Amino acid sequence: MAKIRPFCALRYNREKIPDLSQVVCPPYDVINPSAQEYYRRLSPYNMIHLILGKDVAGEDKYQRAAANFNSWIKERILVADSAPAVYFYNQQFNVRGELKNRLGFIALLRLEDKENKIFPHEHTRLEPKEDRLRLLRRVKANLSPIFVLFSDRKRVIRRTYEQYISDAAPVINVTDAEKVSHKIWKLDCEKALNMLQAQMGDENIFIADGHHRYEVASAFRDKMNKRLARPQPQADYNYILAYFTNIESKGLTIFPIHRLVKRVNDFKIEKFKEAAKEYFDIQEVKEKSRFFFLMEIAGVRENTLGMYKDGKFYLLRLKNLKILDSEISDKPREYRSLDVTILNYIIFKRILGLDPESKDKIIFTPDSNELIAQVDASKSSIGFLLNPVKIDRLVSIARGGERMPTKSTYFYPKVPAGLVINKLETSRKDR
Repeated sequence: MAKIRPFCALRYNREKIPDLSQVVCPPYDVINPSAQEYYRRLSPYNMIHLILGKDVAGEDKYQRAAANFNSWIKERILVADSAPAVYFYNQQFNVRGELKNRLGFIALLRLEDKENKIFPHEHTRLEPKEDRLRLLRRVKANLSPIFVLFSDRKRVIRRTYEQYISDAAPVINVTDAEKVSHKIWKLDCEKALNMLQAQMGDENIFIADGHHRYEVASAFRDKMNKRLARPQPQADYNYILAYFTNIESKGLTIFPIHRLVKRVNDFKIEKFKEAAKEYFDIQEVKEKSRFFFLMEIAGVRENTLGMYKDGKFYLLRLKNLKILDSEISDKPREYRSLDVTILNYIIFKRILGLDPESKDKIIFTPDSNELIAQVDASKSSIGFLLNPVKIDRLVSIARGGERMPTKSTYFYPKVPAGLVINKLETSRKDR
């Protein structure tokens, strides 16, 4: 069940910030170091100064983020809407030359409790959760929404949009650095909000992006309830800012997250192929475009991984999925049949002797061109390429209570930080 509620969003004051493209940025976990500098230079009010503060010796970057946040509110850089609302949101973007649209809405989502179940799909890491918890405790705000999915068979999103919003002008209209268009409309009609809340009450919610922030918000709620004499079920810390969209939407786009293995100085391709042929049929492909075409076609019916090394591409077609049955017999078939599972257990663990979660040895990227360029730049690196996870597989695994390996999916486009903010009115005693 999904319990949602409207909120009074903090938004950039257009009188002081006329160009929103200067102040929005991607979520914290997809901004690489060079992009961090780009966004920091754009504006002293760019959201990156809050969500991903620069490390400065002798300074607490979380306290600095809180000081900036409170200063921006005091200076009216950020201003709050006067009435609670749900914010309808459309993204328009290109994938391989095809124009797509993804429509949804932003509201507060009640965190999982005894009355409502939320389904995550990916494992999380401790370090990012510690980082986000420090930020939340200092800033006391959801600075960007998590990204959730539900099966909109009742056409809640489309019908509400057509009935209440389609003829209105957006309150936010911005195009980001990736040429993605973002339009937001404010819905504060009480009748419409009541209807939306009622219709969402029966929906199952699946987390697409924002697992770390969701778990941190849950930990913060538990911490607050512990401090109080009795739980406050309507307190703001029971909710998290979330973007909702239809799981069956044609605009729902999932990219794979590829792996670059670095510092493999003793790697010999022939030795690798000899070990891998026990599990895979291996095909060398010289042309990049043909490689990606063959990989995509093969991935429709069979488990196929890609590898790039020394300017050559290789297709690795799994011979038999039963290979993993004894290795991870405690996991359901849907989990065992994930390409990323096969990569982790057979390639990384068995053949290369690597920990799939090693931050020192493995770099994650959804950009295949970036991966290839990095492999070309380092003779001791190997690139492994994946096909995207299908949405029905994600739902099946999440419903079964399992979680995919870390960095299994990359939902595109991301929801930027800085469009709307949810400021918590929680007591300051927990600092």
